[in-house]
Amino acid sequence: MLKKLQSLFGAQDMTIGKPMSCLLRFSIPLLIGNFAQQLYSTVDSIVVGKYVGDTALSAIGTTFPIINLLLVLFMAISTGAGIMVAQYFGAKNTNALSMSVGNSLTLITLSSILIMVIGIPLTRPLLTLINTPAEVYDMAADYLIIILAGIIGGGFYNIVSGILRGLGDSFFPLVILLLTSVLNIILDIWFVAGFGMGVSGAALATILSQGISAVILLVKMASMRDIIHIRKKTLIPKKSYALQLMRLGLPAGITQAIFSLAQVFVQSLTNSMGYLVVTCCTAVMRIDGFAMLPNFTFGMVIATFIGQNIGANRIDRCEKGIRDCLKLALSSSVILVLCILIFGKNLLHLFTSTDTVIRLGIRQLRILAFGYIAMCFMQIFAGVMRGAGDTMPSMWISIITTVAIRTPLAYIIAALTKSAEWPNGNPDALFFSLLISWIIGAALNYTWYKLGRWKTKSIVGRIGD
Repeated sequence: MLKKLQSLFGAQDMTIGKPMSCLLRFSIPLLIGNFAQQLYSTVDSIVVGKYVGDTALSAIGTTFPIINLLLVLFMAISTGAGIMVAQYFGAKNTNALSMSVGNSLTLITLSSILIMVIGIPLTRPLLTLINTPAEVYDMAADYLIIILAGIIGGGFYNIVSGILRGLGDSFFPLVILLLTSVLNIILDIWFVAGFGMGVSGAALATILSQGISAVILLVKMASMRDIIHIRKKTLIPKKSYALQLMRLGLPAGITQAIFSLAQVFVQSLTNSMGYLVVTCCTAVMRIDGFAMLPNFTFGMVIATFIGQNIGANRIDRCEKGIRDCLKLALSSSVILVLCILIFGKNLLHLFTSTDTVIRLGIRQLRILAFGYIAMCFMQIFAGVMRGAGDTMPSMWISIITTVAIRTPLAYIIAALTKSAEWPNGNPDALFFSLLISWIIGAALNYTWYKLGRWKTKSIVGRIGD
């Protein structure tokens, strides 16, 4: 019994054993964990939508692109750290592994401080820039300021859970996340419904819950002395490790920056259509977050699997692992698409009871439904390249699909569908453009994967001990 618990709570070596067994053992806790993490923001939306109203739900939705834009550094550091940890763990290089982890923790601390210092003063100018409706402006500002003030908790949660995933441990972060998700729900209802704090209460509940989960995960990682040695010298940034981390993570950071900037432009278009459309899009994208879970989860899973096996020079296991991961991801996506098509109306009723919002939402969910299959291929092949250390192609593909395709297409379709009912364009434009960009992105990622250049991108041996 003790050995079984240790295997669940400890690091997992995916360079041995059947690939399907490794992928399943690693992915199930991760999938549940990602589901729980999605609850953080979704519960905020459900609680404020039900207890405060559509304007509060719209206020939270308006802040998403800005938050994502300000978290670019987190994305870069987390991606680089995940790749380095997986490959050095696979190579059994304890010193390089410890230096990678220590440098990552220092960089995430500095990034959190930078985001707070820059983000809070820019909150209202950014909300003005994206044409935030007057009805929701002040609530959106309050929510965003509180989230940014407590951003360090989310930063440490994401970096440490990413490090543990790189070590093959997806179970312990899951347990902590489930516990803090329950805490988040309790605090949400207490602050919003009990104290009448509105969107500020939802934001406060989120940062408190994330902060607690971050502290517990840091304590867990510090106790893994047989694998990682965190000492003062590992926390002092070393040029070679910091540069390698940024080299690997910067493409993902740039991708996130471009994607978020494009989202700011799309959010501006959405805001121009009125707060009911913003409310609808907020609810739809919350449901979309759950529909995307298998795709993002198996993208993380295959990245860790490929990283460890590339680091251990086990290329022979990679192809089999990729096929098995695709089977798992496709099966999960098909089931979720069917659930969305059947229960979409019921899901929307969780957020709002406004008939106009629900009618719009059902249509938008149907537009997106089959795009999740395309996203399955896109995330798996992007994960393969990311795990191998070949991060530049994903950046360029994201630039093409987001900047050259999705954003201009949304504006073009909106311009072509203006009417008396929709003077600034039909809201369908927002989702047809997204669907088309997903399909093109899947095709481009698959094409680059087939070229096979990712097989030669291992970082092991590039940095001396």
